[in-house]
Amino acid sequence: MIDLFEKIPILKRIVTLRVFPYLIILPNIFFFYLLLFAGLFGTPVGNRNIIVVFVWILWWAILIAVMVPFGSRIWCTMCPLPAIGEWLQRMTLTRVRPGETIRGFKGKFFGLNKPWPKRFQNIWLQNIGFLILACFSGFLVTRPIVSVIVLGGMIVISTILALIYRMRTFCMYLCPVSGFLGLYAMTAKIALRRKDPEVCKSHRGVECYLGSVKGYPCSWFQNVCTMTRNNYCGLCFECVKNCDAGNIALYWRPFCSDKEIKGYDETWKAFIMLGLAFVYSVNLLGPWGIFKDWVNFTESGKWLGFILLSLAIVLLCVAVLPGIYWLFIYWAKKLSGNKEVSLKNLFIKYSYCLVPFGLLAWIAFSVPLIMINGSYIISVISDPFGWGWNIFGTANFSWKPFFPNWVPYIQIPLLLMGLFYSIKSTYEIGQNIFSDNKQLVRSLIPITIFLGAVTLVFLRLYVG
Repeated sequence: MIDLFEKIPILKRIVTLRVFPYLIILPNIFFFYLLLFAGLFGTPVGNRNIIVVFVWILWWAILIAVMVPFGSRIWCTMCPLPAIGEWLQRMTLTRVRPGETIRGFKGKFFGLNKPWPKRFQNIWLQNIGFLILACFSGFLVTRPIVSVIVLGGMIVISTILALIYRMRTFCMYLCPVSGFLGLYAMTAKIALRRKDPEVCKSHRGVECYLGSVKGYPCSWFQNVCTMTRNNYCGLCFECVKNCDAGNIALYWRPFCSDKEIKGYDETWKAFIMLGLAFVYSVNLLGPWGIFKDWVNFTESGKWLGFILLSLAIVLLCVAVLPGIYWLFIYWAKKLSGNKEVSLKNLFIKYSYCLVPFGLLAWIAFSVPLIMINGSYIISVISDPFGWGWNIFGTANFSWKPFFPNWVPYIQIPLLLMGLFYSIKSTYEIGQNIFSDNKQLVRSLIPITIFLGAVTLVFLRLYVG
């Protein structure tokens, strides 16, 4: 692994500035509220309104294909949604207010500072929220006002919760985007970690977690001294500001370095994301007009179709796909011949196989979003509200797919890459489960068949 702070010293100097990350949050806030304004007062035609085109085509493609695999949760560093709530908690943008809140956290915080209920300290609520939004995706990606309601509602909720609960509770436990960012951040090329564990052991202050005069406590409740995964590190870099020992590194590492799924909530997130990659591909990219009619039920009048489709989506993600996977896991356990390995442990640990493939399937899904619909970006930048402007002279740029014949030739290697990393990662996980290599190899046979079948389904869907 390469320490980017050592290779690029200016990078560390930037993240240790008190004005960081507000240097990138504030411009993002301005642009975000411009999008909300466009959604409220601009044209109701989705492909002529900047909030739909930029959020659900450009932002989504960059997020899933670039930010997550190469930057982990770097979007959380600049996300404008919790910014108002965080400012109200601190009553300052950059300065650390002296004081101490409950449980030893340094810095003065305003609000009730309540702990989030323990029974909800997981990502189940994020799973449910994302699944609900998926059922109404047809409105999100076509109607500006719906995007305003959803995104604006997230700002309101995050702000209210910031005045009641500690730090970024909304981001950790409720934000529907945060859930899948955490899951797929496990594959990312960068990771914020401690350098030398002995330095952390000899240093009792734990400023990286509790904060100091130099920085606030970790907004994500993460102790970098013990952190081993990217899942819940929002890259706020307060730990880097606080660590006097300079014992924190930003590593550039191999793809899919984090491989530990820790609970059913994370496992079901993997099922939901893979299932929705399939559903979105069918609804938005497939040739079946009946599904598009069901999604746009307010125009087609097919309410029953929408209800049936929503039920099918939920059942696929929470029951059908997990059920099929369970059968293959049961087969894997029986075939391995190891009676000591529990079915539950194998079910959870091996579910990581869905993470690399799921991410690459989403990237493959995003390819036609840009190559087929990317021309909308060119026209909307000149007329962001659909008011007849022509700022850059491109408002009349007609819709035109960019090299549509190339799409399947990009999607195929992406899916095969996902298959490769899924099988490779599962083998490496199995090495920590099975002491006998023959048992390990036998356990991989059903998983490989399962992954191969899933790959064939997506190949058939994308390229025919």
